[in-house]
Amino acid sequence: MTGYGIRVSVFFAALFLIYGVHLPYLPLWLEWRGLTPAQIGIITSAPFFLRLIATPSLASLADRNAAHARLIRLLAWLALVSALLLTGLSSFWPILMATLFFAISVYTIMPLTETIAMAGVRQGLDYGRMRLWGSLTFIAASFLGGMAVDWAGRGIGIWLIVTGCLATLGAAYLLPAPDGIGKRAEQNATGANANANANADIPEPSFSSQPPRRGIGRVIDVRLVRHRVFLIFLLAVGTVQAAHAMFYTFGAIHWRASGLSPAWIGTLWAIGVMTEVSLFAGSGWVVARFGPVRLLLAGAIAAVVRWSAMSLDPLLGWLIPLQVLHGLTYGASHLGAIHFIARAVPQSAGGTAQALYATLASGVLQGTAMLLSGLIYTRYGGGAYLAMALLAAIGLAAGLILAHSWSGSLLWEDEPSAGANPATNR
Repeated sequence: MTGYGIRVSVFFAALFLIYGVHLPYLPLWLEWRGLTPAQIGIITSAPFFLRLIATPSLASLADRNAAHARLIRLLAWLALVSALLLTGLSSFWPILMATLFFAISVYTIMPLTETIAMAGVRQGLDYGRMRLWGSLTFIAASFLGGMAVDWAGRGIGIWLIVTGCLATLGAAYLLPAPDGIGKRAEQNATGANANANANADIPEPSFSSQPPRRGIGRVIDVRLVRHRVFLIFLLAVGTVQAAHAMFYTFGAIHWRASGLSPAWIGTLWAIGVMTEVSLFAGSGWVVARFGPVRLLLAGAIAAVVRWSAMSLDPLLGWLIPLQVLHGLTYGASHLGAIHFIARAVPQSAGGTAQALYATLASGVLQGTAMLLSGLIYTRYGGGAYLAMALLAAIGLAAGLILAHSWSGSLLWEDEPSAGANPATNR
């Protein structure tokens, strides 16, 4: 792996230290602070709605100025300050406000990082091998975090998040130069290194060779949100990702109420992410063999099975194989989404497409599902997972429509390009 790939891998590893403790243990910390399930649902869902405006706007700004890494550093500072503020708060409204700033910053970082990673893919790097380091640290954080909560109590959860923020801030200063993507675009525009760039694009042959153009961001945004195939894609992946809402918000709380220890809760989270690692480690072969749409369909089918079974409050022996399905419900659907964007969306709109995926698909839809899960869980407990299975079934139907609607090539080209070839695996 090149120096570019190593630096991106290190940042993924640091960022997922936050995710590994934020997802399982922030709800437990909120419960420890005395908040109700409905309030927890609001706190965890509200940032997803604000991201609808914040994340695409920031990503579009980064696209136009080739400032992805620079913006990531600013957001990492905001995440750390917000997490430190949370340590001293105890009531609903102040916690909600601090959580909004924290979550918007942390989850806007992700699509910006994906854009930097996919720039490396166009240079011949393997996305999955960079991304799997995030999954590995997620495993370590969730497992060791469970042991820490077991030892020190739920109040330590926020300090685990602060630790992850510190690591992420440090790693942000190791990311590739902020203007690296812009320099590459400029080289393409002037025709310099044309043959080398063509060879570097072999892993994703459907990318347009045309560079990003000044002022095009607003036009591309309109094209994306008006394109039928892209909207079907957002529905297909968004509903499957949103079906994790009940698990992300109340999974740890429900398991604890069922008698599982924090250590076992952390172990179950780690098992789920371990399957992601296996998938991402072989992502090059997997994507080449199955293609993005088949991966999306596999994730949807697994989600229907997983959440239907979880609604029955299975015993620990059944929870382990159900957690293994996380490699498909999240891993396969995410991998399929990233490579769909890589093959279907022109390079100049890549960052904006990643942001729309993060905010509309796994943002607004997931936020709505989280908000509803707080209300449903209060009344039905673990039976709320059945609503998640229904949501995944909608994603499966949309995925089947996508399979018949997308040809495998770019949705449009900024300018005619004789060298663009359609992808053969959909």
